[in-house]
Amino acid sequence: MERKKLSEAVQKALDAGKGKRKFTQSMEIIINMRGIDFTKSEHRLNLDIVLPKGKGGKELKAGIIAEEALANEAKKAGADLIIPPAELPNYATPAKLKDLAQNYFLVAQPNLMSQVAKYLGQYLGKRGKLPKPAIGNINSMIVNSKKSVRIVSKGKYLPVVQALIGTEVMSTDDLIENAESVYEAVKNKVSEGNIKSVYVKLTMGNPVKIG
Repeated sequence: MERKKLSEAVQKALDAGKGKRKFTQSMEIIINMRGIDFTKSEHRLNLDIVLPKGKGGKELKAGIIAEEALANEAKKAGADLIIPPAELPNYATPAKLKDLAQNYFLVAQPNLMSQVAKYLGQYLGKRGKLPKPAIGNINSMIVNSKKSVRIVSKGKYLPVVQALIGTEVMSTDDLIENAESVYEAVKNKVSEGNIKSVYVKLTMGNPVKIG
């Protein structure tokens, strides 16, 4: 994907719709693929992609399911929600599950993943929102989670994937850098030959083809 063509498409999408709504529109990248069988494990997408320039005000909150020691570290790192394991059953209600799925990027202490699956797995799993194991530097994980987008395969074939790359208030350069990060992550997984076409669009705008 040529940077010049990406820049032209992003600018065209912004020029056509920027400032024409009473809310801040998101911008997405849309990647159409062909000839991929996602039943094969090597092709499945389960990507958490850090947007280097953030989400332009669309950041999710960071939540962690953890015991006291790790929970305290996460809180210092800026986690917005701490769920002790004893409280997991309280989050297995339709309203709270919906809130978690829509508003949080979740991570969980590895030894608690079975409990997470028991109480939250069925709802969050279907939506590609299952918590990731909290492995490594928790500070980096919490910080990056707020800037991340997730792409998960659904079903046997997934001819198209969409991901947020920011909002209309961001600069063209920042949107381009975020778009490139998403594209490279997908390309590295499925190979460029399996990518049919790529578009960008604002929430209420028409898709603009890149190249």
